[in-house]
Amino acid sequence: MSAIVGAAGLLPTLAAVRAGKRVLLANKEALVMSGALFMEAVPRHGATLLPIDSEHNAIYQCLPVEHRGGLARHGVTQLLLTASGGPFRGWSAEALAGVTPAQACAHPNWSMGQKISVDSATLMNKGLELIEACWLFDARPDQVQVVVHPQSVIHSMAAYSDGSVIAQLGNPDMRTPIAYGLAWPERIDAGVQSLDLFQVARLDFEPPDEAAFPCLRLARDAMAAGGTAPAVLNAANEVAVAAFLAGRLPFTGIAELVARVRDAEPVQPADELEAILEADTRARRAAECHLARR
Repeated sequence: MSAIVGAAGLLPTLAAVRAGKRVLLANKEALVMSGALFMEAVPRHGATLLPIDSEHNAIYQCLPVEHRGGLARHGVTQLLLTASGGPFRGWSAEALAGVTPAQACAHPNWSMGQKISVDSATLMNKGLELIEACWLFDARPDQVQVVVHPQSVIHSMAAYSDGSVIAQLGNPDMRTPIAYGLAWPERIDAGVQSLDLFQVARLDFEPPDEAAFPCLRLARDAMAAGGTAPAVLNAANEVAVAAFLAGRLPFTGIAELVARVRDAEPVQPADELEAILEADTRARRAAECHLARR
C-alpha cells in the first residue's frame, strides 16, 4: 500500500513497481509527477496496480476489466470524477481570501490530514486526481469531467456510448476501497455499514466553480501541457500549502503562487526520472523565491 502524502511517495512507489509488486496506490503524486514513466514500468516489470483513492477505485470498478488502449475502444465516452466541493462550496472569491487553516482543514465528509484537506478545499486535490485518472485509465483531460456531488455517496462514474452511466456508490469510508484492493479480484467484509438510500434521500450535482477555485483549471492545463508541467504544478502546490498552513500565505495565494511558478518554469520532457526530480527541485526553489519576495 502506497499511502505516503506528496512527492515523497514517488521513489518508493516506483521501486515497488519495478520489483514487480502488487501496488495499492493511494499516493496520487507518483502518477502526477511521472505518469508515462510510471505506467510504462507496470507491465514491463510484471507489477499489478490497483487504485485506492475512492474516486479512482470507483472508476476502476465501473470499467471493463481490461480498459487499456483508450476509452473509446471499450465504448467509454467520459469519466465522471465526483468531488464534495470541500468546506467552501458556494463561497465567492472575495470570501475565500479570509479563510484560515483551521477552516480549510475541516472537511465536511472525509477525515484527512492537513495537506490533503487543504488541497480538497482549493480543489487542487481534484485537479491532481484528474491527472491521475488520465494516466490510470488512458484518458485525455477532456474525457474527465469533474462533478461536484456534496453528499459524497457516488464516488465516481463512467459514461458509455450507449447512454449508460455506471456509478459506484457507498458510504464515505476509505475502508471500502482498501478492502477492495486487498481482496481483489474477490470481495471481503470491510466493516463498513451498508448504504441506506432512504436515509440519503437525495443526490445533488453541480459544476465546479473554476473562477473561485482556479487550482482545478491549473491542473487540467498542466496535464494538457505534458512533460514536467504536472511535476512543477505539484511541487509549487506543496510549497504553497505549507506556507498557508504556516500563516505565510493567504488561502487565495495558493493558486496565485502555483500559477506564478508554472509560468516561470519551462516544460521539459519527462521521460527520465532524473529530469522529473530536477523539475520538482527547481519548482520548489522558485516557489520559495516568490514567497520571499511577498
